[in-house]
Amino acid sequence: MLNEQEAKKLIDKIISYSKADEIIVNVTGGRSGNIRYARNTVSTNGETDNLAVSITSVFGKRSGTANGNELDDASLKRTVLRSEEVARLAPENSEYLPALGPQQYGKSLTFSDATANVDPSFRVDAVLASLQECIAKKITAAGFLEDTTGFVAIGNNRGLFGYNKATSGEFTVTARTADERGSGYGVQAFTDASKLDTKGITTIAINKAVASKETKEVKPEKLTVILEPQAANDLLSLLINAMDARTADEGRSYFGKRGEGNRIGSTLFNEKVNIISDPLNADNPASPFAPDGSPRQKTTWIENGVLKALPYSRFWAKQKGVDALPAPAGIIMQGTDQSLDDLIKGTDKGILVTRFWYIRAVDPQTLVYTGLTRDGTFYIENGAIKHAIKNFRFNESPATMLANLEALGKPVRIGNNMIPPMKIRDFNFTSLSDAV
Repeated sequence: MLNEQEAKKLIDKIISYSKADEIIVNVTGGRSGNIRYARNTVSTNGETDNLAVSITSVFGKRSGTANGNELDDASLKRTVLRSEEVARLAPENSEYLPALGPQQYGKSLTFSDATANVDPSFRVDAVLASLQECIAKKITAAGFLEDTTGFVAIGNNRGLFGYNKATSGEFTVTARTADERGSGYGVQAFTDASKLDTKGITTIAINKAVASKETKEVKPEKLTVILEPQAANDLLSLLINAMDARTADEGRSYFGKRGEGNRIGSTLFNEKVNIISDPLNADNPASPFAPDGSPRQKTTWIENGVLKALPYSRFWAKQKGVDALPAPAGIIMQGTDQSLDDLIKGTDKGILVTRFWYIRAVDPQTLVYTGLTRDGTFYIENGAIKHAIKNFRFNESPATMLANLEALGKPVRIGNNMIPPMKIRDFNFTSLSDAV
């Protein structure tokens, strides 16, 4: 880890070696640790430290990049020289824009001392809490805990400088019954490791595994579903990743109009759909700057079902005469105070889905994907879970999913997003799967 002053000093030194028209420097570093277990036994664990630089030199519209992790003066000079040699050999990039000058960034909340202080003993204790629950219930578990502490610094010879340090982590566990007929899943993402609850997450996975041992068949068709936050995120993240003004304007995505242009300002989804991103949000913080140094601001992407914005690269924004807008680093879908149990109680007949897997694209224009349910799929009747059911294959679009939204619960952190459980009508299941 380098602090802000150390990172600035290193970047300034690298810039001083440059003979290019422009030089852009990225410095990244930090520590990553993990522990993995399977069949109730720890199988691997490790920790890595790294500090690296990426240097891009530009001559006119020709650019070249060189990377290195040797930071003595001689090595840094060689890396700068290598980037300049590559740049001189590179073809011109007709879409190249000059690097940004100085920018103003907000103060992010991405760093936690508790996570920065995680050590092997912490990881062992966290996994032990999970394994003890599994062994006591005669459940076989596989899980993975990873934590990272690092920083990113960017700078160039036009006066740009940005620095952000961050911590993050995620714990996942899959629980299987002894006869391997029942399977459950639990996940928790965190910035602050003091909030990690491996025992609680494992208990959820165990309960799902036990409850899903005896399955019944339900005819695959368009059904009402309640998607737990993980399942909802599995599909919603695909829609967010497809949001881009250029692909929309060029007619290459769901967000494009027929002929030309995009669908900003159009009502595309149910009025309950509100999606924002905010790098300074305490529950879902993100870096205050994009990889090119563009500042990230709080942005409303979808409001009351209306598409309000799409990401614009600097080049495409210039072409269209609008302001550039970086893609979101983490999204927040607003929900309600209802719990998952509340959504179940309000459902006459439906399917509860824990998560999806093996998701593959079918049609990028309509955002239709296919995949399978996994690790606990249940039939709901008269506001209660009646029994486990066989898994389904689905063919569905997250855009259609949001259009058919009926109810939302309280958002929770899944990966880099805040996602609520969702109740969706007419979710398209196409066949059954014997996999657990």
